Amino acid sequence: MQLRFTTDYADAAVLDVEINQLVIAGWVGRDQEAVLHHIRELEALGVPAPGAVPLFYRVATNQLTQETQLEVVGDHTSGEAEPFVFFHRGEYWVSLISDHTDRHLETFSVALSKQACIKPVAGHAWRMADVKAHWDQLELRAWINVNGDWVTYQQGALSSLLTPLDLLSRYFAAGQVEEGFAMSCGTLSAIGGIRPASEFRMALHDPVLNRTLEHTYITGSLPVIA
Repeated sequence: MQLRFTTDYADAAVLDVEINQLVIAGWVGRDQEAVLHHIRELEALGVPAPGAVPLFYRVATNQLTQETQLEVVGDHTSGEAEPFVFFHRGEYWVSLISDHTDRHLETFSVALSKQACIKPVAGHAWRMADVKAHWDQLELRAWINVNGDWVTYQQGALSSLLTPLDLLSRYFAAGQVEEGFAMSCGTLSAIGGIRPASEFRMALHDPVLNRTLEHTYITGSLPVIA
């Protein structure tokens, strides 16, 4: 799947990236008690506990999109803002993704629930080298539209999550990253609990370099026909 990113760099103003492998990292909190709390939160919704933490889910790359008008099946899907890291031209880049998930299907299989929904990606990217030293200070936020008002859905610093380089080292072990590899690097708990929303807005803010990655999308619901 080809994605196009704009950047702030003169030597790479536009990146045309062919993503040929997509991994979604789950259960990536540094605080194991918080991870356990999230597992219990999902178990209360019928979601089975993971077999290991962190856990890496493979998802088809054709689920990636940078469109803003999307379609989903049914009324039980919702987004999750996450850092998105990809390997291109011999280096890692950072953008923003929503791990949009079917919450009904999630009660049967987390892996299938992630595969079932399209994954919206922002259209701008930063070099990992520029944010690596202050990664923990980056701030992730998401909002959902509720009756015409944007309500904060997720908010927090990335210091609560394992770093992408830690996740990548665990995933590859002694292996070698290849051109076009991408990873969605985990998310924050939903404020007020996980719930469906048809309009989702997300942002990753860098307070050190004073810049922000942003993306907003709308999902239209297709009927569930038996």
